[in-house]
Parts: sequence; C-alpha cells; structure tokens
Amino acid sequence: MRLRNVKNAREIVDNSSYVIHNPQEYRGGYANKIFKNSNPIHLEIGMGKGNFIIDKAKKNPNINFIGIERYESVMCRALEKLDNVSLPNLRFICIDAAKLGDVFCNEIETIYLNFSDPWPKKRHAKRRLTSSLFLNTYDKIFLSDAIIIQKTDNVGLFESSIINLSIYGYKIFDISLDLAAREDIDNSLTEYEEKFMNQGVKINYLKAIKKN
Repeated sequence: MRLRNVKNAREIVDNSSYVIHNPQEYRGGYANKIFKNSNPIHLEIGMGKGNFIIDKAKKNPNINFIGIERYESVMCRALEKLDNVSLPNLRFICIDAAKLGDVFCNEIETIYLNFSDPWPKKRHAKRRLTSSLFLNTYDKIFLSDAIIIQKTDNVGLFESSIINLSIYGYKIFDISLDLAAREDIDNSLTEYEEKFMNQGVKINYLKAIKKN
C-alpha cells in the first residue's frame, strides 16, 4: 500500500477528541477513565481508514471500541468520516502494535485483525500479528478469556494464523474460506474488503478463543 501524506496530519490527530493522547497514562483503566462506563472493550489493530471500526461502533453502542493505527496520515482519513458524528464509544490511538503492552493491561475483550500485513518472507514471520511474539503480548492485555477475530485475503497468513493460534492454546470455533457467503455473520466491511469483494476475491475468516 502506498502511503499518501496528509498535510497537517499531526495537527489534525492532536486536535481530535476521538484520539487518545498519552495512552500509557490510562493503562489498565480505559473503561473508567476514557469511556466512563464498564462496557467491554474491543480493539482493532491496524484500523486503516476506519470503515470497519466506525461501523462496529455505530451498530454496538454498548461496546467500547479502540482503533490502533500507526500512521497519522491514515488515521486522518478515519477522522474525516467522523466530522459532525458523535460516537462516545469510539476512540483511536496512534501507535505501533509492538507497543500494545505499554498501553493496555488486562482490559481488552476482543481483538480484530483485519487484512493485516502478511509479511510473507520467513525472516519476517515474527512481525505477523498472529506470531507467538504478538500472541504473548495479547495475553497481557486481555481481560480474561481471549477472543481474536481475523479476516484476510492472504491464504499463507491465514494458514500461519491457524497453526500459531492452535499451538498457543486457542480453540478456533468458527472458520470460513468465503466470508461473503456467510449470512449468519453480521459483518462490517473494511475498505480493502469492499474492494476485494467487488473483484470476486474470497475472504478468509476465523474466530478463536483462549480460556484463561
């Protein structure tokens, strides 16, 4: 993906009420300190332009959603969609996923991994968001039972995820090789997903849980 620079991206992000600044200060207390309630917190890692998580927040007012995005220029695209929109159950954090353990502690119920970078080369395997390195980090941020939901068009990443999740103690209790054909799943689309579906590309889906 070519990253297009957005003029004044830093300023836009810094001035948005949807963005959590100095997120380390709220570690372990996002429900009370940020959302002012005890509702569950769902986290999307790599939210991109925000289509998925904004739709989720609109559909589920009793769930708190936090979107993680590394690049300010990308986050700006999500913020544009929230002009004159009030979603008190939605917040964003601009950080690298590698720093999740510094930001959260035993407070996340569900993690969404939507069309993550597949890092296909073997030497980059540890960078995949379902590598043992990241799964170990997720253990530290989940509240109790761990739930991971993944969508990807990349078969290699999907197969790798199934193996790693199983080794790490997760039970995959829902899986599909063609998500568009599943009418029983209330699916919120990402910008990539819309594009792939229009091209006839099949989307792989899994939902895994680990009892703690």
